[in-house]
Amino acid sequence: MVDISSAALALGAGILGGAMNALAGGGSFATLPSLIALGLPANVANATSNVALLPGAGASAWAFRKELAPLGGVSIRLLGAITFVGGLVGSLLLVVTPGRAFDVIIPWLLLIAFLAIAFGGAGAQWLQARVTIGPRTLVVAQAVLGTYGGYFGGGVGIMTTATYGLLAAMSPRAMFAPRTLMLAVANFAAAFVFIGFGLVHWSAAAPMLVGSVLGGWLGAKVGKRLPHALVRWWTLGVTGVTTLVFFVRAYG
Repeated sequence: MVDISSAALALGAGILGGAMNALAGGGSFATLPSLIALGLPANVANATSNVALLPGAGASAWAFRKELAPLGGVSIRLLGAITFVGGLVGSLLLVVTPGRAFDVIIPWLLLIAFLAIAFGGAGAQWLQARVTIGPRTLVVAQAVLGTYGGYFGGGVGIMTTATYGLLAAMSPRAMFAPRTLMLAVANFAAAFVFIGFGLVHWSAAAPMLVGSVLGGWLGAKVGKRLPHALVRWWTLGVTGVTTLVFFVRAYG
């Protein structure tokens, strides 16, 4: 059990994380540190965060279902199947990763996510102007994204955006539907493993789950009124500070 103050922290982190996912992604940068602050081991916190944010991801995927279409010459069903298997593999890797080892690994994963948020879009545009890559590479890339999403998932939405822009030459708006679905599929696959292996701390997950649904709804409402640049810089600020804190925690 968690006390009222701990439940309130989990609820608030869920609201912030759900809002971040609705606005620009990176919701785990809010939920993960909060769960660790509650005393959860990093791997348990990551699994709990994944499950708590899942309903919001599923709701978003459902909202975009009518816009789904083949991506870069590859069917959505095939990409979804690849993502599901990748999510299972990644989550199983987390299960077998010792807690202390994950403490050392997680700052680097956060740094990758931060760099993806900061430079992913620009990097994809630069590469897209210079190379053309076919469906086979997209399949391999989707497998990597699914595995990363199952293992950690921080910043995977931005990574997926950059990947689709490069490999499928898609506009940011056109990739909303497939990107959202693949994120939900990876989270869904990972949830099976995390729940099955008892990695989810339900006393914290329950209020955080409620908060993430509320935050997702609020984020969608507020996001319509906020300038994109403000959302981007706010997201970068949160992710940058979180990454720095985890490096200090692991190596300081």
